[in-house]
Amino acid sequence: MSQPALDQCLQKMHAAGINPAAIDNFRHYWELCAAGATGVIGEDTIRPLLDVPQLEQVEVSEADAGAALQRTVMIKLNGGLGTSMGLDQAKTLLPVRDGLTFLDLIVRQVRYARQRWAARLPLVFMDSFRTSADTLAQLATCPDLAVAGLPLDFLQNAEPKILLDGFGPVSWPPDPSLEWCPPGHGDLYPAMWGTGLLDALIEEGFRYASVANGDNLGAAPNATLAGWFAASGAPYAAEVCPRTANDRKGGHLAVRIADGQLILRDTAQTAPEEMGYFTDEHRHPYFHANNLWLDLVQVRDILRARKGVLGLPLIRNEKTVDPADPSTPRVVQLESAMGAAIEVFPGATAIAVGRDRFLPVKTTNELMLLRSDVFDLGEDGRLHSQVDRIPEVDLGVTYKLIDDFDRLVSVVPSLRNAEKLRVRGEWVFDQPSAVVGVVDLADPGSPRQFR
Repeated sequence: MSQPALDQCLQKMHAAGINPAAIDNFRHYWELCAAGATGVIGEDTIRPLLDVPQLEQVEVSEADAGAALQRTVMIKLNGGLGTSMGLDQAKTLLPVRDGLTFLDLIVRQVRYARQRWAARLPLVFMDSFRTSADTLAQLATCPDLAVAGLPLDFLQNAEPKILLDGFGPVSWPPDPSLEWCPPGHGDLYPAMWGTGLLDALIEEGFRYASVANGDNLGAAPNATLAGWFAASGAPYAAEVCPRTANDRKGGHLAVRIADGQLILRDTAQTAPEEMGYFTDEHRHPYFHANNLWLDLVQVRDILRARKGVLGLPLIRNEKTVDPADPSTPRVVQLESAMGAAIEVFPGATAIAVGRDRFLPVKTTNELMLLRSDVFDLGEDGRLHSQVDRIPEVDLGVTYKLIDDFDRLVSVVPSLRNAEKLRVRGEWVFDQPSAVVGVVDLADPGSPRQFR
């Protein structure tokens, strides 16, 4: 690929005022992509991660747990709009339980932990230019939330989508905003570095960060985890969960044979012919929950040493410039995963946690579960499971968009005694009802009420 194409991309970023750390990272990934890098991790280069500390066996004194939480900041990834569910604002503003949004429950979790542990516990959101204004407007109703000297949010970076043919920046006059994309949540590190947040946190006396997706209500403040991480001395730790047959698509940690370093492998980094290994929950028994623990000082040290470029593995994401229109030009988005930073830090570690720390909402299937009686909302802002095994919900394409889901599901059925609910076509849930065992609702042809 030509140098002029890269220069055009960099000029576009400079003109848009993108911070220098983000530009340096984009250059790094552009050059990798232009050289033909795919980011694929071969099964013969890794061995499964089998021996992992278990949170349920961790012993941390109350004093040590409280001291560690006192020096911890909660960082929530909040850049996504939830477009796959038909949303046009931050997904965390979606009502998820009893009229409360993800944001409401996250704030409740932090307030509870502050009171329980007498901790400052800042809450900071990594927003995008699409989510920041709405999020900050909602947070303005929580005047007690801000911690002196620290912002409530910082912005993730943006980079140009590049044409599949030639790798120059795409131009799209019908909607110039579609010319840009986020660099994946691996942008966490250059964004913290480039915005000055990392320095500000350290200067205010914070040493550790608990990082998680904003739509994962399981990743609440946890003093025991904070105490364990502080005592470990590790620069970085990832939370993993035992894998089941339902978790075959999630990324997993593995040990790189060449140097014994922990690494993360995602679906996009797996060759098609090796997906059988990737999806084998017996071969790779833990999946990556995308809940991270960072030692802020050690993160800053390595960013300084690498001049803001951690060099995380490339994720080459091919799309169309308008994701909703497959006829528009093919582009490449250069991305990285924040969890891939585990391979950058010698001494990085992992800890196995319960499924209660992994409650993401990616589809309306999970939303129905969280709104149902499978969970009970506690005073700590957490959703506590009331069953031994979470039932499977498969609503099909009819309920994919939130407007259709809310239209068809005004009263969530009882799912406490369910094993699986599979729905095809339009079934209306507008009266109290219960799913028991396995229920498979075939397409009725026209809307029909479930009783």
